[in-house]
Amino acid sequence: MEFTAIDYSIFALLLVLSSAIGLFYALSGDRQRTVQEFLLANRDMGCLPVALSLLASFQSAVAILGVPAEIFRFGTEYWFLGCSYFLGLLIPAHIFIPVFYRLRITSTYEYLELRFNKTVRVLGTITFIFQMVIYMGVVLYAPALALNAVTGFDLWSAVLTMGLVCTLYTTLGGLKAVIWTDVFQTLVMVAGQVAVIVVGTWRVGGMARVWRVAEQQGKIAGIDLDPSPLERHTFWSLSVGGIFMMLSLYGVNQAQVQRYLCARSEREAKLSCYAVFPCQQIVLCLSCLTGLVMFVYDLEHPLAPGQRPASSDQLVLFFVMDVLRDLPGLPGLFVACLFSSALSTISSAFNSLATVTMEDLVRPHLPGLSESRATLLSKLLALGYGLLCLGMAYLSSMLGPVLQAAISIFGMVGGPLLGLFCLGMFFPCANPTGAVVGLLAGLAMAFWVGIGSFLQSTAGAEGVPPANSTALPTVGNLSTVLATTLLPPTSAPAPSPTGLQRFYSLSYMWYSAHNSTTVILVGVLVSLLTGPTPAAALDPRTISPVLPRLLCCLPPKIRHWLCCGAADPAQAPGHGDSSEKSHGVPNGLSPPGPERQEDEGQGYMRSTGAPLYAVQETSF
Repeated sequence: MEFTAIDYSIFALLLVLSSAIGLFYALSGDRQRTVQEFLLANRDMGCLPVALSLLASFQSAVAILGVPAEIFRFGTEYWFLGCSYFLGLLIPAHIFIPVFYRLRITSTYEYLELRFNKTVRVLGTITFIFQMVIYMGVVLYAPALALNAVTGFDLWSAVLTMGLVCTLYTTLGGLKAVIWTDVFQTLVMVAGQVAVIVVGTWRVGGMARVWRVAEQQGKIAGIDLDPSPLERHTFWSLSVGGIFMMLSLYGVNQAQVQRYLCARSEREAKLSCYAVFPCQQIVLCLSCLTGLVMFVYDLEHPLAPGQRPASSDQLVLFFVMDVLRDLPGLPGLFVACLFSSALSTISSAFNSLATVTMEDLVRPHLPGLSESRATLLSKLLALGYGLLCLGMAYLSSMLGPVLQAAISIFGMVGGPLLGLFCLGMFFPCANPTGAVVGLLAGLAMAFWVGIGSFLQSTAGAEGVPPANSTALPTVGNLSTVLATTLLPPTSAPAPSPTGLQRFYSLSYMWYSAHNSTTVILVGVLVSLLTGPTPAAALDPRTISPVLPRLLCCLPPKIRHWLCCGAADPAQAPGHGDSSEKSHGVPNGLSPPGPERQEDEGQGYMRSTGAPLYAVQETSF
């Protein structure tokens, strides 16, 4: 199971072409001379490249390795996650994108200051940075470790090469280079998976036989309608819990929202969201088919006991190296597929981290910063986060089991952030105090459940978590840890949990729903107790018209109480679809000035340099 010269060449070609895209956008066209060009691709991207970039950011190496292993071990029930994609993308397209796009913001967390105050904005920004910094080193290190364990590919050569190449094209080419590199890497991902499926299917006698054998062996799952939230995977946890997971990714995550904001118009941003749906279904089907082909191939060509992988995430690579061993170049193509998924995720993290740091933490304290200096600082921030990623990858190799909690933190933080944005958009009564207390309560609940689940698992026999636990096994091998983060292992039937054990056994698919609901409930309650936000203090552009319409059936007093007397934003003058092309200039506005101005009444600030309430009605 060793790489050939052809395999190394294909892998090297991926890195060279990715770097070339970054150099091209650094040396041609706009040349990333302004902050808007560097961080938002001059707001001039079409819907198709944005859609493929959204897909690539979501399709990490965890999914490439983990989903086929899940299907191989437990059957096709995970396939029902596709049911959540429809609403998980439709809701962002019609609720989140219109609000973010019409505000002409650069950082998602600018919205929090517009809606609440600067404290809420900074808290949201710090939470996001904490989430991404921990995760991106793991995303870089884990596939390299898995590959090293299976093929002997030098671990740190892979880590350093990937990290430096990704830092290079992200720093030089900005978001435009990241998006077009994502498009290229998406094609490589699909090609690698298709190659494995085609060759594996041919070697076991065709797809019809694969399906028939899998059905005979009980791997084709039916619809499990068990409503228990403790069951790891059911139709409800995958389809309903998955909606909240998708919203935390595609609705409010800076890495994804930044792509919507770089579209030419609001219509293009919405179309990009629609286009992701079929692409995601195709990618999910490819991963599931890979798992079925792996299962049937393993029945007919089992590995010797000493050759079997030590962890589930290595299953895919063992299968690939075995089934493609006589076809030089194809193992290299799949490895390029694996590393493409890692590169696309990491580059998105670099760019989004540079954006939120620049817009939320630097510019508010340096209002007189010139455009050229701001652009240079943005590039240095991207470079700094790239180097930090390499440092996190090195730290990942040393911390061992401590990483189990670190990776779980990434999944636990997305839910509270989703709840914070929903609190602001859907509940006009929410005030800054409610937002802060709600976010802290959501984070506390997330950490309580996650750490409690982890401690419960370590207290069990040999540290193996219960069947429905989201906790990770106490092992030192990060490749095992990474796979079980997405796909927690199922062991022999365990005794039914009681008391707090039931609370800690909550399925990981319900984490986002549970934590975001906590933020909303606590935030609304605290806001009502401390005095709802006065209607006069609300910027109507920050409120989605969805909730006032849903509350129309309630008594007027309660409806007025929850909405604080706020008018329906959809009926505000000039509320319409900002579908005209922006070409880097906010719709209906003159080009941004050199200085940022602050509204003294509310303390709101915009990166465009214009006072917030000076925005013309036609922009919303």
